[in-house]
Amino acid sequence: MSTKFIFVTGGVSSSLGKGINASSIGRLLKQRGLKVSMQKFDPYINVDTKNMSPLQHGEVFVTDDGAETDLDLGHYERFVDENLNKYSSVTMGKIYLRVIEKERQGKYSGGTVQVIPHITNEIKEAINISATKSKADVVIIEIGGTVGDIESLPCLEAIRQFRRDVGYHNTLYIHNTLVPYIAASGELKTKPTQHSVKELRSLGINPDAIILRSDRKISDSQKDKIALFCDVHKEAVIDVRDCKSIYEVPPMLAKQKIDDFICRHFGLQTPPLDLTEWLKMLENIKNAKGLVKIALVGKYVSLKDAYLSVYESLKHSAFANNVNIRIDSIDAKTLNANNVGEVLNSYQGIICPGGFGDRDIDGIMFAIKYAREQHIPYLGICYAMHLAMIEYARHVLAYPKATSREFDEDADLAIIDLNPLRKGFEKPMRVGLYSCHLKPGSKLAEIYQTNLIYERHRHRYEVNNATLHLFEGSDMVFSGINEEEKIVEALELKNHPWFMACQFHPEFLSRPNRAHPLFLAFIQAAMKM
Repeated sequence: MSTKFIFVTGGVSSSLGKGINASSIGRLLKQRGLKVSMQKFDPYINVDTKNMSPLQHGEVFVTDDGAETDLDLGHYERFVDENLNKYSSVTMGKIYLRVIEKERQGKYSGGTVQVIPHITNEIKEAINISATKSKADVVIIEIGGTVGDIESLPCLEAIRQFRRDVGYHNTLYIHNTLVPYIAASGELKTKPTQHSVKELRSLGINPDAIILRSDRKISDSQKDKIALFCDVHKEAVIDVRDCKSIYEVPPMLAKQKIDDFICRHFGLQTPPLDLTEWLKMLENIKNAKGLVKIALVGKYVSLKDAYLSVYESLKHSAFANNVNIRIDSIDAKTLNANNVGEVLNSYQGIICPGGFGDRDIDGIMFAIKYAREQHIPYLGICYAMHLAMIEYARHVLAYPKATSREFDEDADLAIIDLNPLRKGFEKPMRVGLYSCHLKPGSKLAEIYQTNLIYERHRHRYEVNNATLHLFEGSDMVFSGINEEEKIVEALELKNHPWFMACQFHPEFLSRPNRAHPLFLAFIQAAMKM
């Protein structure tokens, strides 16, 4: 069969959860036996998401092939459980850059380069490449931003043209809107949805389905009104109410039979929907007993999205352990030697996620030192592995000058440094999936139940092998090594209940119904506290 394309747009307001809705639809279609892939078009002109501040745009999600992408790809992978790639994330900056490069190479034969057809053709080409590379039955494409934004107009024009190119029954448009509740009148208002659809239709796109976001149930009469005014089938007007967990959205959509509507539109004959495993996971969440409290100490905690995959991975592990979890974000700059015990003494586990630069490193190291000395389970990721080594070198091995070249270019004792093998690289960052050999008999090997793993990375600085002799004979064990480049990938402490740190980012491979083993073991250790 030919690939089918679902285009997901948003209106009225941002942050309506259209990425979650798109991911949930992807999960439903996968559970009907279809191969699903997903793609995100972001309207901003940045070429690479990697250069954007995490405090503005949230975390940078990394794929196996080293693409540094928008955080929505994390939602896609967690829901659909398919590893995406560099073709799954497209910014308008990339599109414009490709067109300009082609123009400079004379590929337009000296013709005038315009938004239509050159930019729109490049967008359509990116969609087709994603479909070809993924070999998917259905590709779900989310258009970032909100209808009415000037930045997303070329994307909307491109997907309008796409239906002309591949046909009505190979494309489906889903529009997400807000139905606000007006407390003064005690009413839900459908007018913003009507105006948003009118705006979309003025661009030549008639939505086939509308997903309504609200904080309460939308009545059948209001759905009838929206169906009439927006010219869609009533069965294609779907309401998604606020819920405690984003993982409740797939069954919420399934109850309204959106997957049936989509399969009929595409003329697809599939097995019936089977959400048994997903519903079992939700039942575990509902019946969780007890509470484990985790302190997340970081430098970007003012925006939860900056560590989104870490938060979700912790929740996945709580689901698997049938326990409730409370994750408290603690800004590293607020911690000092005098208050660290008072702030952290009520937590059963401490996790420090990744970061860059020398700002607030003292606060993170106070948290690490407290976890080490008080025997509290600790998990450090990437940057926080470096800080764990520095803290140990300074306070246990008595090397007060131990530091990272990232913090001090003229350091006398840089136990963290640039990899000499990569100093001549055009891109010194080590990004993507790499192998890691685990030390036999280590806690890490016991956790993974294997001696060889593959994890995703995103870092520039690494352990300086020339300083490893300083740790010989100590309690610090380097339990993970990349044999190809001789890079330290993980460490643990022998005389500690549970103290682990890794160079890689395990949070990128965790799934709601299949928790990552490192997070799973961390939560189990915390529960014992």
